[in-house]
Amino acid sequence: MRIRGKITAFWLAASAISLSVQADIEEARAFLDAEIGELSVLDRAGQEAEMQWFIDAAKPYAGMAIKVASETLTTHEYEAKVLAPAFTRITGITVTHDLIGEGDVVEKLQLQMQSGQNIYDAYVNDSDLIGTHWRYQQVRNLSDFMAGEGVSVTSPGLDIADFIGTSFTTAPDGKLYQLPDQQFANLYWFRDDWFSDQKTKADFKARYGYELGVPVNWTAYEDIAEFFTGRDMGYLGGPAHAFGNMDYGKKDPSLGWRYTDAWMSMAGMGDQGEPNGLPVDEWGVRVDEKSRPVGSCTARGGATNDAAAVYAVTKSIDWLKKYAPPEAAGMVFGEAGPVPAQGHIAQQIFWYTAFTADMVKPGLPVMNEDGTPKWRMAPSPHGAYWSEGTKVGYQDVGAWTLMKSTPLDRARAAWLYAQFVTSKTVDLKKSDVGLTFARQSTIDSQHFSDRAPKLGGLVEFYRSPARIAWSPTGTNIPDYPKMAQLWWQNIGDAMSGEKTPQEALDALCAQQERVMSRIQRSGVQGDIGPRLNEERDPQFWIDAPGAPVARLVDERPAGETIAYDELIRSWQP
Repeated sequence: MRIRGKITAFWLAASAISLSVQADIEEARAFLDAEIGELSVLDRAGQEAEMQWFIDAAKPYAGMAIKVASETLTTHEYEAKVLAPAFTRITGITVTHDLIGEGDVVEKLQLQMQSGQNIYDAYVNDSDLIGTHWRYQQVRNLSDFMAGEGVSVTSPGLDIADFIGTSFTTAPDGKLYQLPDQQFANLYWFRDDWFSDQKTKADFKARYGYELGVPVNWTAYEDIAEFFTGRDMGYLGGPAHAFGNMDYGKKDPSLGWRYTDAWMSMAGMGDQGEPNGLPVDEWGVRVDEKSRPVGSCTARGGATNDAAAVYAVTKSIDWLKKYAPPEAAGMVFGEAGPVPAQGHIAQQIFWYTAFTADMVKPGLPVMNEDGTPKWRMAPSPHGAYWSEGTKVGYQDVGAWTLMKSTPLDRARAAWLYAQFVTSKTVDLKKSDVGLTFARQSTIDSQHFSDRAPKLGGLVEFYRSPARIAWSPTGTNIPDYPKMAQLWWQNIGDAMSGEKTPQEALDALCAQQERVMSRIQRSGVQGDIGPRLNEERDPQFWIDAPGAPVARLVDERPAGETIAYDELIRSWQP
């Protein structure tokens, strides 16, 4: 009886396991039916095969509860509210996906780096920290992890080559440190219906002597901003008082991103080079031949306070005051982003494509009844100091990051979740919701060919060779969390009038060098950490080729525009 009882117990347990596995695949099928349908680059058999791999790989971690964090974007809201619960049902790993501010993500990650305490099991962390991760070596480099400790939880269908942002998450050592989850670029946004109207075009040409179109340089942007500000657009069904510019200026961490996200290089500060200026990047930080930071101020060969940088800050402040709604000066990034959808903004020079989803909702003043937008996106114009080969814009790459302080079993479980939310099974649907692309297969899909006319140029941009010219912060920055906070504080002083742009940038570059000097003295970054140059007369560096530069005699060359249709043709691969 005792033996028979043991056999019965064994078969009951085996049956329970079988039922559990069956329930898992049924949960997966229910998810695919209800949520994915045909919105996947994989056929149904491929989807089920990928889901079965997750079920099998997750078995050792069933019952575990993990926590991950990302900033609050439409894409991540979809992950947290839809994909995380589905992953939990399918794998048995309970995921809490916290949505917090971008500044909070950096703060939590920095605290985990400093304390060694495991606050989150994974972060969707901007690739702007690639220089920090490479130098401090406190995150798991994924190249080694996928081949070693994480090999059993790395999907054979992951297809790293399909991710469009891995060049930005790979360090100079050739290792992949982060897995891209979503990407968006900062581009130029404008009301195509206003720009293509014959009366509007005639009035503009009569006043400025050239055609109204997509501005190629900052002079044209400024002319267009002046032209539309205060203009009665009632003859096109628009507002009685339009504005020619939109921006934000509140002293807040997001004000720093406004400038470090390539605004300075768009003005022409820094050196030529892809994906970032070399040796001087878009933060004005110079590195030596071994990629070691050597200065930020002009006295050490940096460009953070050179003439091009002063011009960049001066122009943005002037345009905010003269041509944007008065309330814009008190707004932060998230508040300002959806404002153009209200219908009274003619153009925005620094607009993130992450807001596309908010701009295509039916019934908005900027949408036509047939579902096509009245607006378009295009490359942002460049400033007077810009030259061919200088960085033209910024691309945000939010990417999955695993800290070394996270216990291995928790890191493995979190890695499964990271792959699930970026998998080929779900990526097309996720991208359809958030419009922040990460995979080439999604961009190339027939679905987005069909949807392209309703997205104002987004698909055309991401299918074009131009895409690779928009890049995140590069590896010149040795400590993004510490250095990024210096920007919003000092730029905020310039915004408020407490300091002139020159005074604010002088203070900023000196503070960046103090951070780098402390890292150098500590020795924590070893041979790839900062090695500051000795200070010299700034003229020595200004007279040398490249950045930093002297002030131009004429910072306002003739305005130049291009027809949008001609521009789109130039984007064709």
